[in-house]
Amino acid sequence: MTGSHVVHALAPGFCDAASVYLLERWRREETAYVTADPPQIEARRLALRVGADAPEAWEGVLPVGEVIVFPRETPYARALADGQAQLHDSVDTHTAERLTASGPGDIRIDMLLQAASFLVVPLRLRNTAIGFIACTRGPDRGPFVTGEVAAVESLAARASVALDNARRYERERRTALAIRNSLLPGTVREAEGCRVAHGCLPAGQGTVIGGDWFDVLNRPGGRVSLIVGDAMGHGPESAVAMIQLRTAVRTLAGLDMPAVELVRRLDALASDTPDASFATCIYAEWDPRQGTCTLVGAGHPPPLLRGPDGRTAPVALAGAGLPLGLGTGGYEATVLKVPEPALLVLYSDGLVESREHDIDQEIARLARTLDEAAADHPDPDAGGPDPLPALCRRLLHSTAVSDDRTVLLARLTPTRD
Repeated sequence: MTGSHVVHALAPGFCDAASVYLLERWRREETAYVTADPPQIEARRLALRVGADAPEAWEGVLPVGEVIVFPRETPYARALADGQAQLHDSVDTHTAERLTASGPGDIRIDMLLQAASFLVVPLRLRNTAIGFIACTRGPDRGPFVTGEVAAVESLAARASVALDNARRYERERRTALAIRNSLLPGTVREAEGCRVAHGCLPAGQGTVIGGDWFDVLNRPGGRVSLIVGDAMGHGPESAVAMIQLRTAVRTLAGLDMPAVELVRRLDALASDTPDASFATCIYAEWDPRQGTCTLVGAGHPPPLLRGPDGRTAPVALAGAGLPLGLGTGGYEATVLKVPEPALLVLYSDGLVESREHDIDQEIARLARTLDEAAADHPDPDAGGPDPLPALCRRLLHSTAVSDDRTVLLARLTPTRD
């Protein structure tokens, strides 16, 4: 967007054509050139505007995103090497040849070739060249004068800061997206006697990832482990804590220890992990062959269970347990017998927190929401759509509270020999 704003600010009011280029090395965050005056530079066209009504990109002619190699003798390379604006009474030979080859017979190309004043201003950031702005005026307009060159240099200075901010934001966003996309592939997973769907809504507009975390793990003997947790906060610190806790659960689950022991060890690890203290979680282990679901809570809201009677209710845990990281280890297991198919709901407290109502009322509201949603999306007949993704979406949007929201739905189906 910054490049587009720059060319719109320049053309057609200030000049007939304007373009913005960024060095590929800077854009890819690679090291600077070995010499201050390299034999050539590679720059990507970020934005282009020719005239008042022309599109910003000529597909197949001068497309935005094209990477061009500029030799040392061009005004572009000299502007970057010297750190000074380059002003000429026509486009250089390299540019003329490139434009002619790009769009022979195009009236806008002809207008660029007829430039009577050609200005290249470097984009610099902390004494480092990151790109350049190019402006042209035709013979019907006066040439660029000293004051106008200074105005473009001032615009270039502000644009450089904005471009750097945009690059930093995009880098952080890519990192956050990589973390989020690594949680679970797809929307629905299926294992023996267990079909799972999940959904997340991080808090805050534009936020990609928060402190909520969840996982689904296949275990020996056809068992499945499910977990939802919440590391306090919404910033990068909580995201890092979330990653560490989730990785620890995967490691501990691989040791195939009992559910209570797994949560106890997770508690001990959290006490030594920055920003992980007071994290909460609910851990479930489903054994379809035994028809049992073992639950261990650590300061987390109780799961919901929707049984064959079509009613959803919170599970009364044997011990709610304290949040992780306090080192108490006082956790107990609740073992449910599930002789018929049932729907287990694990969720984060963002779905049941409210300033107007206590948490028990909000948990009851969430249970009613699931019953209403299940009525609208009944279990499918043969070949029908799976209702779990729709139920996830309904629950995630059942509250307007500005907090991370995560829900994990598991259709538990006992297997019979």
